Amino acid sequence: MSMHITIRQLQVFGSVAKHLSYTRAAEELHLTQPAVSMQIKQLEKSVGLNLFEQIGKKIYLTEAGSVVLEHAISITSKLKSIENDLEQLKGIDGGRLTVCIASTVNYFATRLISRFSQAYPSVQISLDVTNRHDLLKRLDTNEPDLVLMGRPPSSADLTSTAFMDNPLVIIANPHHPLASESNIPIQRLTGEKFVLREQGSGTRSAMEEIFEKHHVKPSVSTQLSGNESIKQAVEAGLGLALVSFHTVDLELKANRLITLDIQHFPILKKWHIGHRSGKHLSATAQAFWDFVLEESN
Repeated sequence: MSMHITIRQLQVFGSVAKHLSYTRAAEELHLTQPAVSMQIKQLEKSVGLNLFEQIGKKIYLTEAGSVVLEHAISITSKLKSIENDLEQLKGIDGGRLTVCIASTVNYFATRLISRFSQAYPSVQISLDVTNRHDLLKRLDTNEPDLVLMGRPPSSADLTSTAFMDNPLVIIANPHHPLASESNIPIQRLTGEKFVLREQGSGTRSAMEEIFEKHHVKPSVSTQLSGNESIKQAVEAGLGLALVSFHTVDLELKANRLITLDIQHFPILKKWHIGHRSGKHLSATAQAFWDFVLEESN
């Protein structure tokens, strides 16, 4: 028996599978929700199995859905390769580039991309800024051409290279009791109030790792999403925070924030540029890769 599956059905299915929501898939694809449902029903009819199951108000992939998703990702990736190869024939200036950036990298990455745009004015760049957890999810579905992030987990199927130092520092309000002290033992942070990034943030994971290693237990913490909220909260005296040094440059110069001189800090990390292993980079993506490495040296 032959299956009659269209590329459009696979695109719609991929979007529903990514969001586990017909509504969000419809928004992403600029379709109505009934149109999305119809494409899924037609695909399920061709396959002969249900691809989603509803439990309560949520939908989940069935086992058949997981199989189809794996192939859908592979097929859409091949189609993207065809598109990239054709764009390459047109030359770099005719290309498109999708870059996903971890939110802490955003502070200097936008300047990098601006300079790249000036060098290649015809390139259309799609930029997605998110936390580490969501960035890795996007990589799994092969959405971005390239990612800029902290050190990728060893489990990620990723080809990457470090391009810039990323020191992580503890910031405080200039009037904090520890502000005037130097060479502070890390254990002094026990009992201090902290403002934390959301779960899934690389900075949050780095802080939890070093605190566990040195048996540091902060007191009640406030959790906020995004670096700007974190900096404003620390400036307002809500607690200390661990941030990338690059993200507080202006606040430090204006003396609105300070870095504390604490043993074992800064935590010396690096930022990486990467793509899914085996991915065929377009001429545009390769040009951006080379540009990032050149600009950061």
